[in-house]
Amino acid sequence: MNAPADLAHLTPDVHQRAVPQALLDALAARFGAQCSTAMAVRVQHGRDESAFTAVPPPAAVVFAESTQDVTDAVTLAGEYSVPVIPYGVGSSLEGHLLAVQGGISIDLMRMNRVLSINPEDLTVTVQPGVTRKQLNEEIKSTGLFFPIDPGADATIGGMSATRASGTNAVRYGTMRENVLALEVVTASGEVIRTGTRAKKSSAGYDLTRLFVGSEGTLGVITEITLKIYPLPEAISAAVCSFPSIEAAVRATIQTIQLGVPIARVELIDQNTVRMVNAYAKLGLREEPMLLMEFHGSPAGVKEQAETVQEIASEFGGKAFEWATTPEERTRLWTARHNAYFAAIQSKPGCRAISTDTCVPISRLADCLLDSVAEADASGIPYFLVGHVGDGNFHFGYLIDPEKPAERETAEALNHKLVTRALQLEGTCTGEHGVGLHKMDFLITEAGVGAVDMMRTIKRALDPKNIMNPGKIFSM
Repeated sequence: MNAPADLAHLTPDVHQRAVPQALLDALAARFGAQCSTAMAVRVQHGRDESAFTAVPPPAAVVFAESTQDVTDAVTLAGEYSVPVIPYGVGSSLEGHLLAVQGGISIDLMRMNRVLSINPEDLTVTVQPGVTRKQLNEEIKSTGLFFPIDPGADATIGGMSATRASGTNAVRYGTMRENVLALEVVTASGEVIRTGTRAKKSSAGYDLTRLFVGSEGTLGVITEITLKIYPLPEAISAAVCSFPSIEAAVRATIQTIQLGVPIARVELIDQNTVRMVNAYAKLGLREEPMLLMEFHGSPAGVKEQAETVQEIASEFGGKAFEWATTPEERTRLWTARHNAYFAAIQSKPGCRAISTDTCVPISRLADCLLDSVAEADASGIPYFLVGHVGDGNFHFGYLIDPEKPAERETAEALNHKLVTRALQLEGTCTGEHGVGLHKMDFLITEAGVGAVDMMRTIKRALDPKNIMNPGKIFSM
């Protein structure tokens, strides 16, 4: 693995492929006003929430409104061997959207229809530009909901491409468990379907799981069939403060190991609580905190909450506060989801280098506490949040992008953290994906042989290497 001091993770290897004027003319002829080469539009589609800088934007942006639009755009790009980069809302954190080899961006936000709702089967089929909040708004009258909640109001297409998860994963799983079927436009412009609405299948290779998490490197997802769930009869949320991060983590581990079916359990460290209080005008105790949510029948929720309160008290948990109304719960979870923006605002002009490790729940305390000690010793401001119920947590190191020494320190901290997680049989990314930032770590985690197998699949499905090239691994 490259040493962190060379900043390799923040200086992507940029090899721009020429985009012929003939292709731009062909796109203009086919798409008219749906295709833009305006610099402002291109710049918008050439950046995400990552800390990467100085990557040229795509040469053009196509605003797709149908699967046929995607097919035609990919086919035209393929004729000129020009890269294609799918685009949703731009909320990715690992450089997924950057045009490191040039090319065109396909914006899928206009493909935002809920195509079918099948409440009897607990499934829904949507276009990729539908966002998770939009989906839940459109299906709430059926008494059902889609539980995957990565925080940002991401698109279902982007969430599928990155195998997203979020705060509800401890109970409902990730996109991997909740995507039943896909429609995909391949690198050749062919439209294929993977999976069905049936709950299970043994028919051939599991192509759905191949595309879920492929980060746009194998095809463009144009339709997704998802599992949906009955809205819980009762929901209750609570916050509980602890004397230390270790106490909060130990309480979480015991809760999970006892089999309490908690829906969400989020760790927020005292730095983050302070930032969120300032940002959202809240009065939360500025101590390490667990933010929890319980789903089920009224009796079941009461039993779960009482059990967790007993466990928390064993580890010094105090100030157990309940939020039972929708408004109170929304206020709490909005504060949690705004932690990233609260942190950014706490240091004007900064960028956040975000980590995304996940370890077996039994090793969470070992990994997290050593990483906290290193971050404290570094002097770099940081925030810490975690979906600790499934062993996933995030540091955000706040750095001045104009100060290479700060970047170097943050990258060194990230390097140590990921190395520790892998030694504890964890992963370098629990939900954000590999993108650009974790390419070296993937080789360490999966091994050269496994990454070579990924390359073999990529070459077979995308022989011209036009589908979001330069991401996950080099060719």
